[in-house]
Amino acid sequence: MSALIANVLDFLTSLGYIGITLGLMVEVIPSEIVLAYGGYMITKGLITFPGAVIAGIIGGTIAQWFLYWIGSYGGRPFLKKYGKYLLIHDKHLDIAEKWFEEYGTGIVFTARFVPVVRHAISIPAGIAKMSFSKFTALTIFAMIPWSILFIYLGAKLGEQWANIEEIAGRYTIPFAVFAFVLVVLYVIFKRSKPVK
Repeated sequence: MSALIANVLDFLTSLGYIGITLGLMVEVIPSEIVLAYGGYMITKGLITFPGAVIAGIIGGTIAQWFLYWIGSYGGRPFLKKYGKYLLIHDKHLDIAEKWFEEYGTGIVFTARFVPVVRHAISIPAGIAKMSFSKFTALTIFAMIPWSILFIYLGAKLGEQWANIEEIAGRYTIPFAVFAFVLVVLYVIFKRSKPVK
């Protein structure tokens, strides 16, 4: 892990719950690492598990609000100009838009578990003027298991919390598959209903 990331995490540690929230809001460091570090902080007695989960949910949700608003008020032109600074490139947005058009608003939940489009999916949701309350609810529902999982893993790893990047995939892939199956079933159900 780079010295820069270590220094940022040390700074966030000094802020406790606010540090976790800020870490997920800004997401200069991947959320898995911030949450795993939060788990490590729990083992040191600096914060509690419920508090860390709540901070993760709040920070992760606010981060997606920003992207939703960018989509809603700036759209593609804004992303063309500034997307690289948000680490969102055209290919990410293309995938996210395709998924959003094909599977509907429910994909906002599923995409949270897929690395390539986890953040990008919020932008087409904003462009499509998806209900903000529904967008927020789906984001929160996705952030709950995501936060619990990586905070728990960070606590279990303890001093080895930095290894979270190596083991993240084996935990996130089942989440993504399960969530994707739910969305597909939802789409099938919606399309099978007779038109009134």
